[in-house]
Amino acid sequence: MSVDASFQFVDTNILIYAHDNSAGEKHRLAVELLDSLWNNHTGCLSIQVLQEFYVTITRKVKHPLPSAIASQIINDLSAWEIHSPTALDVITAIALHQRYNIAFWDAMILQSAQCLGCQVVWSEDLNPEQTYNGVSIANPFLEISHPG
Repeated sequence: MSVDASFQFVDTNILIYAHDNSAGEKHRLAVELLDSLWNNHTGCLSIQVLQEFYVTITRKVKHPLPSAIASQIINDLSAWEIHSPTALDVITAIALHQRYNIAFWDAMILQSAQCLGCQVVWSEDLNPEQTYNGVSIANPFLEISHPG
């Protein structure tokens, strides 16, 4: 499931699936990916991802987690490399948003990944195998969406 040993950025949806037991096969695959990144010390996130994770996992999934459990997960994930965007990152993300015609929030994810030196962003939202300014997108769920 891992691309290589370099830092790898995890988008919000992957974290959600990893902690949403009702997500079926996506849950299993997301847990595998996060375990691999944890064991290899290669996982990266941003403040944006942690914020989105908290709101979604405590309010928007079929079986929301209690706030205290979500808070503990975020505390555990703070051991990973975390990007805290600046105003300059927002300006750069706007340029990415315009250049690639992608959602602004996706552009912020890409900017954070680039700032952390990640070569890969694990996401279900962006086009898999597309590269944006040297950052490649990988979807850990392709095997279930396109069975071979």
